[in-house]
This record gives sequence, C-alpha cells and structure tokens, in this order.
Amino acid sequence: MHKGFKRVHVMSRGRVAVLTMSHPEVLNAISPGMAEDMMVALAFIGDRANDFGAVVLTGEGRGFCSGAHLAEASAGRDSQPDAGQQLDNYYHPLLRSIRDFKMPFLTAVNGAAVGIGMSIALMGDLILAARSAYFLQAFVRVGLVPDGGSTWLLPRLIGLARARELSLLAEKLPAETALEWGLINRVCEDEKVLDEAVAIGQRLADGPAIALAATRRLYWASPQNNFEEQIAMERQSQKMAGLTEDFVEGISAFLQKRPARFRGK
Repeated sequence: MHKGFKRVHVMSRGRVAVLTMSHPEVLNAISPGMAEDMMVALAFIGDRANDFGAVVLTGEGRGFCSGAHLAEASAGRDSQPDAGQQLDNYYHPLLRSIRDFKMPFLTAVNGAAVGIGMSIALMGDLILAARSAYFLQAFVRVGLVPDGGSTWLLPRLIGLARARELSLLAEKLPAETALEWGLINRVCEDEKVLDEAVAIGQRLADGPAIALAATRRLYWASPQNNFEEQIAMERQSQKMAGLTEDFVEGISAFLQKRPARFRGK
C-alpha cells in the first residue's frame, strides 16, 4: 500500500506504516502544508480499517527535517507578524496528534534533525538515528527561541544543563553523543536505520495494542504527575488492560510455553 499526499507519503511494510516527510530539496523543512499533510496521514494510519499496528516517521533523501521552512514563513510575515501564530495553527496540533496517537510511534532519523525537526524526532517512543545524523537547536542562529516543545522535552530527557547548552550554543549534537546522553535509543548504520526501525515497529505491531497505547499514555503523563497520581493512573490502566482478550491470550501463552498471538482486543 502506498498513500501519497503533497509533502508526505505513507507506505506499508507489513503492519508498519512508514510515514515519510517528502520535500528533499530543502531537507524536508516543515511548512504549514506539510504539517497538515502529516496530520491527515496520521489519521489515515490510525484508522483501524487499515490494520496498522505501528508507525515509523522518517525523512526522504539526506535529511530527516531541517526545521521550519523559513522561506515560506518569511513570505507571509507582513500579514502575520506574530512569529508564534504558526505554532498555534499548525505545529502544536501536529505535536499533540503524535503525543495522543493510539499506537507505537518510532522515528528513524536518517539525517539532520534541526529546530522543530529535532523536536519531532524526539517525539518518538523509540528513536533510532543513522550514524551520520545529528541534532541541532538552531533557533538562536535566526534570533528565535526554542519551540516545538523542546524546552519541555530536553530537560526531561537529558537534564537542564545539557538542554541549556544545546539551545544557547546551537552546536551540532552527533548521533553517537546523543546516544551517550540518553537522548535517543539506538544508532544504526546509515543504510540500515529505516529497516531496523521497521523491524522494531513490526515487533510492536504484533503486540497487545491496547496495553501498548495505555503504556504510551502513562509515560506521557508521568512528568507532570506526582507519585500518587501516577500510580492511580497505572491502576486504572491495568484494570482496562486486564479486561482485554489479549491479556487472556498472554496468560494462556505463558502457561502453554508458546508465543502469544495478540489481536488488539
């Protein structure tokens, strides 16, 4: 299956949807149009009728995403002087769609992940990067502040000191260093990063979909919950998971010493 939009396309690899940002001439710089296409594509992937169980986001060509498409942003500056308005209108809804997605969301960072492109890369439940990839908080280079949720994500992922360093100095962070810092999960050879992400995605797609979706929600809620709030949320999520057919199958498979065959029910 291949589903095309103007600036993204979706291809199925088994039950894994590969969502590709597609504007390689500008290293997949994200524009309002691309953000809208991504949201439509995510709705398509999330439709149960299409039978996807996981999604891998990557970029076409040499880059993952080089940040906001500044040429397009500048073109509308006279009529839209508020530099934050596009965040409200396009990019924040996209980030929320990724956060609230109902299945595992992986990112295969095949090249530069810059500015809001870095934020999008870090939205993955699992983040795999090509060995030649790098991350860059480029905002101060053009006189702007970090956005795309990066000032929320980075301190929680790598600590306040390193987050400040990345944003204030705007220096490239190589994939290997990002792995050492705990910012990403794996570094792969350039030609294998997408295949490895898809393989992990397929493993997750074959898992218990309801429990996986609930696990995503728990981890997104964790940073702003106190301990009591979090264990209460775990309790409610466990109640829901314990009522699924997948839980019954999981217990049966364990007792019978065979692989579980989950059905997402």
